[in-house]
Amino acid sequence: MQRNSIHDSIIASLTRHAALDEDDYAALRGLQLSPRQIEPSTYLVREGEKPARCAFILSGFTYRQKLTSNGARQIVSLQIPGEFVDLQNLWLNESDHNVQALTRTQIADIDIGALRTVVTTRPAIATAMWRTSLIDSSIFREWIVNIGRRDAHTRVGHLLCEFSLRLEAAGIATTGAYDLPMTQEQLGDTVGLTPVHVNRVLKALAQRGLIERDRRKIRIVDWVGLRDASDFNPRYLHLGQS
Repeated sequence: MQRNSIHDSIIASLTRHAALDEDDYAALRGLQLSPRQIEPSTYLVREGEKPARCAFILSGFTYRQKLTSNGARQIVSLQIPGEFVDLQNLWLNESDHNVQALTRTQIADIDIGALRTVVTTRPAIATAMWRTSLIDSSIFREWIVNIGRRDAHTRVGHLLCEFSLRLEAAGIATTGAYDLPMTQEQLGDTVGLTPVHVNRVLKALAQRGLIERDRRKIRIVDWVGLRDASDFNPRYLHLGQS
């Protein structure tokens, strides 16, 4: 992807959250970008390190994760194309979590110092990035509820509903049909279940006529049924926030 196209993608992402003017566009187009491709499991951010750059996802998926002292992993969020990976590290001196590539991913790195300058001098851009971070926090809260207060079938179904709407909003999936970017093990680390349990839940959702699946291809057959069975309300995604 050409750098001009990357700048346009960043502008399109931010204008979903705030109205930008021509001076804002010029400030964003003035950012120096370092495009690169990373392979699955590659670390973009490591816990304990001082962040030096912020990544914008062009294609592919990344995820945040935390490890316990005995090596158990909890996946705490998923980032999709058109999203920034780590805006919170603009103002923090040390990363408190890890970010890894979930799939082969194309990103554009932006120097944190340069991004801070844009944020502090262009209020509308600051508003857009602040809203982006607030939506991230909203999704974190919902995932906590998912793990803490929902049963296995509801947890998995809720995540399938979320993926459907987020991928559709990003223009990379049709209504109710998409390629699931996670393995069953990774889904398990997201919803607090074993891979075997995740497989059983997916089979049960299919048997109930709520979804169809072919390996990682998911099609939601009965959106209302899955939504209701999964205690899903899209309010927390704040789609169309501007």
